[in-house]
Amino acid sequence: MSDNPISLTQPPEGYADWLADLKGRIHTAQQRATLAVNRELVLLYWQIGRDILARQTTQGWGAKVIERLAQDLRAAFPDMKGFSPRNLKYMRAFAEAWPDAEFVQAVLAQLPWYHQLALLDKLPAPEARRWYAVKAIEHNWSRNILVMQIETRLLERSGTAVTNFDASLPKPQSDLARESLKDPYRFDFLGLSDDAQEREIEHALVKHVTEFLLELGAGFAFVGRQVLLDVGGDEFFIDLLFYHLKLRCYVVIEIKGGKFKPEHLGQLGFYLTAVDRQVKSEHDNPSIGLLLCKSKNKVVAEYALGDKTQPMGIAEYKLLASLPAELQTSLPSIEQIERELAGDENTSTGEEAE
Repeated sequence: MSDNPISLTQPPEGYADWLADLKGRIHTAQQRATLAVNRELVLLYWQIGRDILARQTTQGWGAKVIERLAQDLRAAFPDMKGFSPRNLKYMRAFAEAWPDAEFVQAVLAQLPWYHQLALLDKLPAPEARRWYAVKAIEHNWSRNILVMQIETRLLERSGTAVTNFDASLPKPQSDLARESLKDPYRFDFLGLSDDAQEREIEHALVKHVTEFLLELGAGFAFVGRQVLLDVGGDEFFIDLLFYHLKLRCYVVIEIKGGKFKPEHLGQLGFYLTAVDRQVKSEHDNPSIGLLLCKSKNKVVAEYALGDKTQPMGIAEYKLLASLPAELQTSLPSIEQIERELAGDENTSTGEEAE
């Protein structure tokens, strides 16, 4: 009997839709199975860590018990990975960091084990660990992305832009809009020095739009650069135009190479009016403006927004500090960084998987 697939010149009516539905169901079942296995593994590791912690605390067992336990568990389960002394110590640290069994079961069990190690290694404060854990689940971050967000201090930057959203947007949209903006934005991935000009930054952001979208955060979709607006026969060009899927509105981004000036908001407000009248549909919410500047006086920014009725935010952007040319040319690309992170992950987690 031939192993070649049967070729149907004319599949039955509705076959393509049925096949697509079956593929979707199989893929969903595979994902659920993977999540179920991960959940049980994380809970098992937490329970083992809790037992080690309890016995060391209440019965005075020393650190050597972990070495003995690793040896005995490996002998009992030779085909099961994860019982190295180092990983058992991580289990103990995991249980010590997360004493709340309910939170472990409801939230942390959704994250792979190597995500848990990143939270333990990178964050000493329990509140920060909890925040990043929830965000990693919400946005489906890989371990490398989680580490990057921690190292770029996402928590400290989120929701800190100067805005007038409380006065210009209804709740809960104002809260979501405020949390959707950061200050400052980190554009290190562009490889540009601190003296880069506006158009140079704008062009580089589009060239690295994947990394730019990651820095903007979940929900942003890129619409275009230098978007043409025809107003009364005169042509105007928006630096960058995005659409926010959760806020259901357009986001106009203008880049200024120097310090913030109040008159910058006049131009941004004009663009918002034009987008609302020419681009947005009746189902979209009012457009939001984000002014990115090299620096700002926070008090001046708050005063400038004080009488504005259109929703706007002002934030700084950070590029690389000025470096000698020979060092600038040797800076790694985002691809090189990703490869190094992947290599580092394999290296750092190799012992745990043994």
